[in-house]
Amino acid sequence: MTSNKILGIDLGTTNSAFAVMEGGDPEIIVNSEGDRTTPSIVAFTDDERLVGKPAKNQAIQNPEKTISSIKRHMGEEDYTVEIEGEEYTPEEISAMILQKIKRDAEEYLGDDLERAVITVPAYFSDRQRQATKDAGEIAGFEVERIINEPTAASMAYGLEDDADQTVLVYDLGGGTFDVSILDLGGGVYEVVATNGDNDLGGDDWDHAIIDWLAEQFEAEHGVDLREDRQALQRLKDAAEEAKIELSSRKETEINLPFITATDDGPIHLEESMTRAKFESLTSDLIERTVEPTEQALEDAGYDKGDIDEVLLVGGSTRMPQVADKVEELIGEEPQKNVNPDEAVALGAAIQGGVLGGEVDDVVLLDVTPLSLGIEVKGGLFERLIEKNTTIPTEESKVFTTAADNQTSVQVRVFQGERELAEKNELLGEFHLTGIPPAPAGTPQIEVGFSIDENGIVNVSAEDKGTGTSEEITIEGGAGLSDDEIDRLQEEAEEHAEEDQQRRERIEARNSAEAAIQRAETLLEENEEVDDEIRESVESAVEDLEETIDDEDADAEDIEAATETLSKELQEIGKQLYQDAGAGAAGGAGPGAGAAGAGAAGGPGAAGGAGMGGGMGGGPNPGAGGPDAGDDEYVDADFEDVEDESGDDDGDDGDDS
Repeated sequence: MTSNKILGIDLGTTNSAFAVMEGGDPEIIVNSEGDRTTPSIVAFTDDERLVGKPAKNQAIQNPEKTISSIKRHMGEEDYTVEIEGEEYTPEEISAMILQKIKRDAEEYLGDDLERAVITVPAYFSDRQRQATKDAGEIAGFEVERIINEPTAASMAYGLEDDADQTVLVYDLGGGTFDVSILDLGGGVYEVVATNGDNDLGGDDWDHAIIDWLAEQFEAEHGVDLREDRQALQRLKDAAEEAKIELSSRKETEINLPFITATDDGPIHLEESMTRAKFESLTSDLIERTVEPTEQALEDAGYDKGDIDEVLLVGGSTRMPQVADKVEELIGEEPQKNVNPDEAVALGAAIQGGVLGGEVDDVVLLDVTPLSLGIEVKGGLFERLIEKNTTIPTEESKVFTTAADNQTSVQVRVFQGERELAEKNELLGEFHLTGIPPAPAGTPQIEVGFSIDENGIVNVSAEDKGTGTSEEITIEGGAGLSDDEIDRLQEEAEEHAEEDQQRRERIEARNSAEAAIQRAETLLEENEEVDDEIRESVESAVEDLEETIDDEDADAEDIEAATETLSKELQEIGKQLYQDAGAGAAGGAGPGAGAAGAGAAGGPGAAGGAGMGGGMGGGPNPGAGGPDAGDDEYVDADFEDVEDESGDDDGDDGDDS
């Protein structure tokens, strides 16, 4: 049965979390490994694909085929990961993570899930947002909304508090940094300003430790561990662990035995790192959060004294230097009642509840993080929608041609804050044709921008004289066509079926092996079993072992063979009960009768275990599965209507 619930997903750089509304409150869903967060890691082995904790656990042995921090590449036009000759886009890798989230959530809830709200960093561009939406659709979700992570976190914080307040959300995740300022009150969450750095996160703190360890080791032993993929993976794991330990301790030991070897034998890495040393190595990183924070305050028109509460979001905010820096910047001690790893997913679930009708009296007013506009004469960037504009929104301006008898114009759409268009991010471009020949400055061409609730941009251009128009939804180079999404969805569904079949086979095998072990124990402990029964059990064991080893055998084949063995084990139980009864009738002493009953208890238990496995028994629900700037465009097509006409009122718009 398909649930009408909308899943809230925090698709993180290093870890992801997901939640759903239950009884009016958002609840984190535990994954199939029993954890509240899922590593955003995908690995490929010879015979299967691993996602989450199983992928992370084998990363040292398989670094070449293990993919992490893929979120940092979302929206990159030509970025792919090559595994065994196959190329995967960031959207496809992210979809694999989302598939696991979808499957685990469905197992937890006992229903199919189709709809989701997925969060993104507030400073994500349109291209990155579209890529995230594509990933969700490939995974089989209908993505109801893309919302900003700091906004989601503030919803989790403010759900139980209707007081009017201004909140600063400082979100330092594994790969991105955002800061947002919101006005909260009466169930309204209004984002006033946002800023950030999409290339700053906890991974960078890890790399600082990695580089320090590698440089120390090279100075002592003359070997650069970063050139060895396996050694580098061990350094990554050790650096992450050291970072976490130094959040609660003043010093940590880093020991990596047999990290490499030379002609003289194996070499071990042994280093001590103090929190003071760690903070000195990463002081430049924490300083990179200062300017975006100050810029957000300036854009909002607030002083630090106007901030009522500071929320820390993202696992990286557990580092003491973060709280210290934020308190120094704002003069306000950050709140401690928000779980930095879970707040975003909880907020996404609340937004899902709003969209699904489970949550009333909550209004989310988010903003676009960067200005949107087009290239105009001279290669300048003409803004149509300013940054921090509340969305959804739409704006339009009138432009004109820059040359005589110009019959077409090229609209090049950019996003950013630089004054030269080529210094900003090109989102897309299209042509408007069919303009009647006329002197330069005569045609009136209206360019309109709109941004929907997901932050996705639509651009149109219309020749007001002829009514000719063109429009596109900006998807950028990373956007996928419907056909591509359909194809990738089919591939994802195929993998999902394979994963489910693999899981069922592993569960059946586990039950079968337990039945074999029990059978062997029973035969060893009960020599009085009749030869005929013994031979039948041994034959059933042999058949089951052959079935397990048969790569073509599926879960049903193994379960059937396990059921056969279970029935044979019941014959042992019958004989032992009969023998015990005969002994009692013959006047055997109480001790003998007790012994016989005890022996009978054994096969009774064995029969239960066998039936449990044969009938599909296995791990509990939710815990199953395998471990498991071109010169051509400088003289732009458009020219400013205002300049050409001498119109000073600003209503007619600008050149393009």
